[in-house]
Amino acid sequence: GLCYGIWVYPCFTREQNEQMQLIAMQEFGISGNRIYVDKQSGKDFERKNYKKMVRRLKKDDTLVVKSIDRLGRNYDEILEQWRMITKEKQAAIVVLDMPLLDTRQSRDLTGTLIADIVLQLLSYVAQTEREFIRQRQAEGIAAAKQNGVKFGRKPMERPDCFDSLKAQWLRGELSARTAANQLGITHSTFLRWVKEYNG
Repeated sequence: GLCYGIWVYPCFTREQNEQMQLIAMQEFGISGNRIYVDKQSGKDFERKNYKKMVRRLKKDDTLVVKSIDRLGRNYDEILEQWRMITKEKQAAIVVLDMPLLDTRQSRDLTGTLIADIVLQLLSYVAQTEREFIRQRQAEGIAAAKQNGVKFGRKPMERPDCFDSLKAQWLRGELSARTAANQLGITHSTFLRWVKEYNG
C-alpha cells in the first residue's frame, strides 16, 4: 500500500515544528506529494487537508503521524479517528513519537490489544495535559488581574488637537470622517472618543 503523512502546525514555533515534522516524514520515506499539511490553531480544527488525505486512504495503506494529538483535539476524537482508519479503512497507522503505536507490526490479536491500550492511555494523557495547561493559564490570568496587571491593548492617547476637532464637529463645521482622517484614526474610533469624553 501507499504511505501518507500528515502534520499540523503551529505546535512549538511554527517554523521549528514544521521543519521537524517534515524531516521525520521524509526520513520515513514518504514522497512530498503524499505529505499533507494543516495549518491552524487549537481552536480551529477544520483540518481540510487531513480530511482529503483520509478520503484517499485505502486498505493496506499507511498513515504516518508525528504524535497522536495530530489525530484529534481530545480523547474521544483521537480514538474515533484511530478506529475509523484502522477498522473502517483497514489502513495502518504509524505514530513516530511512540513506536508501540505501529499497527503494521501488530495485526495479531496481542499486538492489536497492546496498541489499543497504549493508544487509550496516551490519548487520555494528551487530553489531560491540554486541560491542565488551560487551567494553569486561567489561574495565571486570574492571579495577574488580582495583582493589577492589565490585559489587552493599551488605550490610544488622544492627540492634543482632538478637543479642537471635536468642538468643530459638534458645531457642524466638519464631518466625523474628516476629523478622524486628521487625527489618523478610524471614523468609529473618533465617535467612540467623543462619547467617552463627553465633557
